[in-house]
Amino acid sequence: VQLQASGGGLVQAGGSLRLSCVSSERTRSFRYMAWFRQAPGKEREFVAAISMSGGFTYYADSVKGRFTISRDNAKNTVILQMNSLKPEDTAVYYCAAGKSTITSEVYYPRAYGYWGQGTLVTVSS
Repeated sequence: VQLQASGGGLVQAGGSLRLSCVSSERTRSFRYMAWFRQAPGKEREFVAAISMSGGFTYYADSVKGRFTISRDNAKNTVILQMNSLKPEDTAVYYCAAGKSTITSEVYYPRAYGYWGQGTLVTVSS
């Protein structure tokens, strides 16, 4: 399985970016897909997750109301729409996929067996 993340870049505070994660395998084969991020010197942290069958979504408190995760199973793609970006959103964003992820574990990197290469998001003040 290969996950290809794209869409990162440099944006001013208050701006928007749209990240895409394309899977080489049918996304319906995963139970959950998610986005995590890692800022310099910090641990990888959960951003958002989506169930690939029912479309249920989960968000970190820090992005709730600003970010939206969605899926397009026909295109084997998961999207992270990021609005009202803040300098503290600056990080490398990783997409992840899990075939046996359980709902209570969606917030943890250990629940995902497949990872993309990451895409850098930089938000200037």
